Amino acid sequence: MQYAWLIWSLILIGIWLIIYFSLDTKEKRKEMLVVSLWTSLLGLTEPLFVPEYWSPPSLLNLALRTGFDFESLIFSFGIGGIAVIIYEGFFQARYKKMSYHERRSPQHRYHLFALLSTPIIFFFLFLITSINPIYIAVIAMTGGGLFTWYCRPDLKKKMITSAFIFLGIYFVYFLTLIVMYPGYVEKIWNLKAISGILIFGIPLEEFLFALSFGFIWSSMYEHLTWRKIK
Repeated sequence: MQYAWLIWSLILIGIWLIIYFSLDTKEKRKEMLVVSLWTSLLGLTEPLFVPEYWSPPSLLNLALRTGFDFESLIFSFGIGGIAVIIYEGFFQARYKKMSYHERRSPQHRYHLFALLSTPIIFFFLFLITSINPIYIAVIAMTGGGLFTWYCRPDLKKKMITSAFIFLGIYFVYFLTLIVMYPGYVEKIWNLKAISGILIFGIPLEEFLFALSFGFIWSSMYEHLTWRKIK
């Protein structure tokens, strides 16, 4: 089980590559790659989750010794690009720049706050509560998604649809871990610190993470670049 986290992360990169090369335009590939590169930085937050949420053996045993690991960077890279592009993978969505007049609409006064709301909520709750970090992450991403929804209601269909598509992909992906390494979840996840509820062997919290991540991350590129679906 020493390299399960590494192998599992590399499988995600395989899924990423399949989706990337199936995209039909350079614009979509650029979106997927750019978001993945930025999302990979989320892997640096791993010390917040080890050992409170889980304690995965990693390459050079870095996670258990330092909290940081290479696998988290790879994993974050993979999920970021997949979450932001899966809607385009299932639907023939095309985009255009928002006009200056559209940008001046009242709800866009909160554009910057909506973009920063997820990390603000996360670190606020992390500092003032003792809630397990995985629940804080779910609350922060859901809250950030709702603020985005208010600021960019034109993206709500993409956000909701992407959340459930990403959940489905993540569910199948997680099953590969269970099949390859029976008992890995019970050994590595800190089930006593969370609900302990397993669905098909997968912690409930992983489903919540997938839904909330797909919800907020699917709108990130459009929100940052002022694009809307035609």
